Amino acid sequence: MTELRTDRLLLRQWRPEDREPFAAMNADPEVMRHFPSALDRAGSDALAERAEARIAERGWGLWAVEALDGAGDSYGTAFAGFIGLAPVSFETHFTPAVEIGWRLARRFWGRGYATEGARAALTYAFVELELEAVVSFTAVANDRSRRVMERLSMTHDPADDFNHPNLPGSPVERHVLYRLRAENFGPGEAAPPAR
Repeated sequence: MTELRTDRLLLRQWRPEDREPFAAMNADPEVMRHFPSALDRAGSDALAERAEARIAERGWGLWAVEALDGAGDSYGTAFAGFIGLAPVSFETHFTPAVEIGWRLARRFWGRGYATEGARAALTYAFVELELEAVVSFTAVANDRSRRVMERLSMTHDPADDFNHPNLPGSPVERHVLYRLRAENFGPGEAAPPAR
């Protein structure tokens, strides 16, 4: 199983003590603003369990993020959310593909954590997994995530935008697609993965 370390973050396997702050994060309407709905505790725990199982199976996935720079939260932990890689779970014009994604608790926003952790995950994707490309997508109005994608040098072609097949009729059905190809990613942009 791989862990990734940056100057300020540890992307690691999930732990039981992550469940409570993760549930609080997933219940926050601002964090979940660009999703169909917030998650209850059972839904949040199920998401964490799936992420943990995928990392155990493959050695990589949606890693739990721990802040290493002293930024704690109201639970007295440095658990900040997740950042990582996952095969896209639905069929559309750009699949099969691996996506990079992130979700952080609101108190950890504005620190550059999403960009920092995602750069480490992209380095892993291109150097260790030797992927040709990685995608990311979000609801059209999710400007915060779109800015992270742009800081990662991901490119957006409006012709690639799509209606998410799992969200028909939802206010967040329409999604933008960003893409980064291996040849356009500088390996020096992030620290190499730790094992």
